[in-house]
Amino acid sequence: MALLEVTGLGISFGGLRAVDDFNVIIKKGQLYGLIGPNGAGKTTIFNLLTGVYKPTDGHIILDGENITGKKTADICKAGIARTFQNIRLFSELTVLDNVKAGLHNEFKYSTFTGIFRLPKYFRNEKSMNEKAYELLKVFELDKEADVLASNLPYGKQRKLEIARALATDPKLLLLDEPAAGMNPNETAELMDTIKFVRDTFDMTILLIEHDMKLVSGICERLSVLNFGQVLAQGDTSKVLKDPKVITAYLGE
Repeated sequence: MALLEVTGLGISFGGLRAVDDFNVIIKKGQLYGLIGPNGAGKTTIFNLLTGVYKPTDGHIILDGENITGKKTADICKAGIARTFQNIRLFSELTVLDNVKAGLHNEFKYSTFTGIFRLPKYFRNEKSMNEKAYELLKVFELDKEADVLASNLPYGKQRKLEIARALATDPKLLLLDEPAAGMNPNETAELMDTIKFVRDTFDMTILLIEHDMKLVSGICERLSVLNFGQVLAQGDTSKVLKDPKVITAYLGE
């Protein structure tokens, strides 16, 4: 069953057509890749899916709900979470508090309750701490819960950003170049982490990536972009052998 259906998605910036007629269907539980040269429009598509940009045309359907043009916060509540190529953690907050920031859609109380520390405030805080620790344990970060996010090693910061995204309880997780800046050992560990997240949380994942070993190792299907248009799309093994892809993307 399709979780995400995108039809005719496009956006123009002035006279520039950044994304043109992008179509994709991603099934529940699928691990889907989006690749292409720099400037091909990959991150622009992520920004369209998450409400950072409003599309010039096209439709985005998430689990049967039309989320086209909705605000970022509403799209997050509908079930899309993301990470970023350049890690965006709350660097001056602890590891624990970064994950708790993602839980505020689930645990709510009034300003009055928060100011006067009424019983509901303490119940919510207790529940948030417990759930945040559960997520940190998944990524083996629970022992560093009180460490400032900025003091974590780079690879662990990547894991923390994924944990925070999962705290929003998404249906679809968007990963924007999660292996950027990682060494081969860290990349191999990341591949295992992504597979683990998909299987453990029954998560549907769409990722942008330049590391072809990672893409070929975990993605079941693939879309290749070039100049804002789909160059090839389908099963990963077949797409990576497409002469158009080899010429335009791999430079051979």
